[in-house]
Amino acid sequence: MTAVAIIPARGGSQRIARKNLKLFNGEPIIAGSIRTALASGAFDQVVVSTDDEEIADVARACGALVPFMRPAELADAYTGTAAVIVHAINALQQRFDYTCCIYATAPLLQARHLREGLQSLHAAPEKSYAFSVCSFGFPVQRALLINDSGSLESMHPQYRDVRSQDLAPAYQDAGQFYWGRSEAWLRGDTVFSQLSLPVILPRHLVQDIDNEEDWLRAEYLYAALKAGGELG
Repeated sequence: MTAVAIIPARGGSQRIARKNLKLFNGEPIIAGSIRTALASGAFDQVVVSTDDEEIADVARACGALVPFMRPAELADAYTGTAAVIVHAINALQQRFDYTCCIYATAPLLQARHLREGLQSLHAAPEKSYAFSVCSFGFPVQRALLINDSGSLESMHPQYRDVRSQDLAPAYQDAGQFYWGRSEAWLRGDTVFSQLSLPVILPRHLVQDIDNEEDWLRAEYLYAALKAGGELG
């Protein structure tokens, strides 16, 4: 059984300038993803897919491989992650049984969860993927909307009077990693489907980073977790 980690990290970023190289806990944030991937022992190779020479240099210094540079047409704001992973699989000289996409901006990523994802997918040959999720903090069936007049209304009125404990739990993409069989990536199997298994993370270990507010919250969480001994 062979496995490769692919960390997509383009140079451009619309909401946080140079996001993948911005310092987090005193080092470029991508360094944390690389370090955790290497420490997991789950991968034969840890590869960074980037179009940016500075990111490539940092990645190599952290112990990752950068065996190719991503073409410009796959490094814009509209290219999906799956296309980047497929390009990386085809660009590598070796074909691995499993390919795991790990986001560069996942500072709360845990090596044990990476191993858990590989183990669960390997044990379920009928599945294509296993990826990180966490439960929503409040039942999504009770979500509210603000309408055009500025008033609140229920997104799902049929659940308005149902007790929260009687509603089925819902889960969100944790934005950390996506294990897949390499052939599943190449076939274009749908990730958000019944072809996938969940790797359920506690909510306090999850913070997707898309904007400055997310970044600040991730810093607070990281500091608290480190003080509490949950991070190395």
